[in-house]
Amino acid sequence: MGYTQSYQMAVLKYNGGGDYYANPTALPNLVKFCNAELGMSISKEVPYVEVGSADIFDYPLIHMTGHGNVVFSKTEAQNLRTYLLAGGFLHIDDNYGMDGFVRAELKKVFPEATLTELPSNHPIFSQRFSFPNGLPKIHEHDDKRPQAFGIIMEGRLVCIYTYETDLSDGWEDPQVHNDPPEKRKQALQMGANIVSYAFTN
Repeated sequence: MGYTQSYQMAVLKYNGGGDYYANPTALPNLVKFCNAELGMSISKEVPYVEVGSADIFDYPLIHMTGHGNVVFSKTEAQNLRTYLLAGGFLHIDDNYGMDGFVRAELKKVFPEATLTELPSNHPIFSQRFSFPNGLPKIHEHDDKRPQAFGIIMEGRLVCIYTYETDLSDGWEDPQVHNDPPEKRKQALQMGANIVSYAFTN
């Protein structure tokens, strides 16, 4: 699979008091991994972009994380909906504590859709690296099994929400969380699968 086009990713800046800026080294490290391992040419610059801004349309993939409250206004929800239906892709990674907030706010974006768990045979788990059992477990959190939920609109997966795994912690610089090398590798490989899927579907 070739990637001839240059891309850029962004981190979603949202209101509500949640720390959208958590894990500052995560996406830059994932970009480096994708460029080195998959031959991609993703920009090393990873800006923050506001939910309600027209700038979100400049990025094929937007990443969202944090530990707490998330609030989308009606205008922001509509903007995000338009972006996703126009071909954009959103990855939400619960850093621990976002779950209830994220689910409520996604209902504002897609009131007609349901977050559905993706089966382990979904293509996103074998895009470039194989995860036959689905999402890897990076951090313990509540010691529940890791789950990947998706929103599918018009036959296309437009959003993946990764829960009870904390992929983006695994993308951070090694000294931040002292995760074992194997866990960091799993996190980066699964992240690369998400990026590859978003850029080619």
